[in-house]
Amino acid sequence: MSLFSWFAGIPPLGFHIAIAGLWILAIGLLAEVLHRTGRVSPEVVRKVVHIGTGNVILLAWWLQIPAWVGIAASIGFGAITFISYQVPILPSINGVGRKSLGTFFYAVSIGVLVAWFWPLWQPQYAALGVLVMTWGDGLAALVGQRFGQHRYKLWDMEKSWEGSLTMAIVSFIVAGLILASVQGIVWQTWLVSLLVAVVATGLEAFSKYGIDNLTVPVASAAIAFGLGQLLPMV
Repeated sequence: MSLFSWFAGIPPLGFHIAIAGLWILAIGLLAEVLHRTGRVSPEVVRKVVHIGTGNVILLAWWLQIPAWVGIAASIGFGAITFISYQVPILPSINGVGRKSLGTFFYAVSIGVLVAWFWPLWQPQYAALGVLVMTWGDGLAALVGQRFGQHRYKLWDMEKSWEGSLTMAIVSFIVAGLILASVQGIVWQTWLVSLLVAVVATGLEAFSKYGIDNLTVPVASAAIAFGLGQLLPMV
């Protein structure tokens, strides 16, 4: 049997799940390679995973992968990441004994948003929430660490204005692109995107122990969805 014939024999759903799975596997392998080289800091490796895996929500949306697949994957990956905080299953992603549960909350947020918006046939809001966190928080952390010269403190956490500004700008762009792709370039798109960016930036700044990986995507999606009902296209 030729390779083409083998692929042709896979049912569409199975093929789509395989594509998403291969994407996650590729990101995991890249993270492990970066981790083993020792040339990249652990935080950069985590952000590579953070940004790379989050984009799987776009594959799930575009390939119309069923909700149960996304929820099951979220539960499975969430369990693995939670265990990894105590046992070095994923050393390139979680450090044993780390105080932050960010990776676990990240997995949970994807499952929550898929369970919420897939049955409503509104997957764009799940994608918006996940990608605001994926790109906004991921780039904010990298920019803040590399270029953050102006620091501020919230409780015992130190942030940078450069990182927070990055979070706001990227969140606005991500939300705007997703909403514009669905409802067009109208004033509601930019107003909703602006409000999403403000709330997401505030939640990211005030959150501790990685809980922003849950609060930011869920709140961003909820705001966009809620305002979408209040500000219908006319």
